[in-house]
Amino acid sequence: MIDARLLEEFSQKLEALIPPGMEALRQEVRSNARSLLQATLARMEVVTREEFDAQKAVLARTREKLEALEQRLKALESTD
Repeated sequence: MIDARLLEEFSQKLEALIPPGMEALRQEVRSNARSLLQATLARMEVVTREEFDAQKAVLARTREKLEALEQRLKALESTD
């Protein structure tokens, strides 16, 4: 899931664009902006940096294992 702090920062920046004295609109924009951004990012299947790094590490280990298996297969084939 996306970092709640980023959603909060985005909402605050958007809210700051609304002139003072329009509290109802300000609250509505804050609420709607946060929901809209959350839904959009969910549809885009955006992941956190931590999730990305974890999957990157898994992929690197898988590649290493695949290369080792390919070398073993090549060695077994050459002994035939």
